[in-house]
Amino acid sequence: MSVELIKVKTSSREQLVDVTSDIRRVVEKSGVDEGVLILYVPHTTAAITINEGADPDVAMDITEGLAKIAPYGAGWRHAEGNADSHVKCSLISPSISVIIEKGDIVLGTWQRVFFCEFDGPRSRKLLAKIIKG
Repeated sequence: MSVELIKVKTSSREQLVDVTSDIRRVVEKSGVDEGVLILYVPHTTAAITINEGADPDVAMDITEGLAKIAPYGAGWRHAEGNADSHVKCSLISPSISVIIEKGDIVLGTWQRVFFCEFDGPRSRKLLAKIIKG
């Protein structure tokens, strides 16, 4: 299967964007019943994660927690001023794998897939590759 492009437009410097519906559309369009979905963010200041989506405070807590671990403007060496964004990307990860069963992604009751912006606002790419099982 080919790589599918999901465009993500962010509106804040740091933001978690729920992309679960976009990902489900990609899986549905593929017609794949069983397999693995690989999601990859080809950026050094953005990432992808799975976490609770029922309570929006969780996404804010994640963003605020990461800001405590890698604060913006904390005297980093990287000259562009976004070193904290690179650290956050490395902590979260630019890729995840999700199981596909019965033509849909397998997530827990409260789980959603989030694109993690750490240096926005920007127009970003999320790449999706399905491996049939």
